Amino acid sequence: MQEIDRTIHEPARLRALALLTGVKEADFTFILRALQMTNGNLSVHMRRLEAAGYVSMTKTFVGRVPKTMFSITTQGRRALEKYWQTLDELRADGGGSPSPQ
Repeated sequence: MQEIDRTIHEPARLRALALLTGVKEADFTFILRALQMTNGNLSVHMRRLEAAGYVSMTKTFVGRVPKTMFSITTQGRRALEKYWQTLDELRADGGGSPSPQ
């Protein structure tokens, strides 16, 4: 059985990846509001996903206002699909726990 990807398994990161699967890209503010997180908390989680290669980030300016955009990468989509498959395997075999006697 596959190990659960601990980067994805953290609820905030799982929710962020799930959100990004439904859009081409999303800006920081949209993700922040959708997930109801603080700026600092979301920043930490998105940096972790970016470091793992699961999301890409681009920074631009609209006038003088910075705009940070995120999108899920091909690697991120594959990792998320593998994560779901691993959970399905765990559910199918009862979590790998011994059967009650």
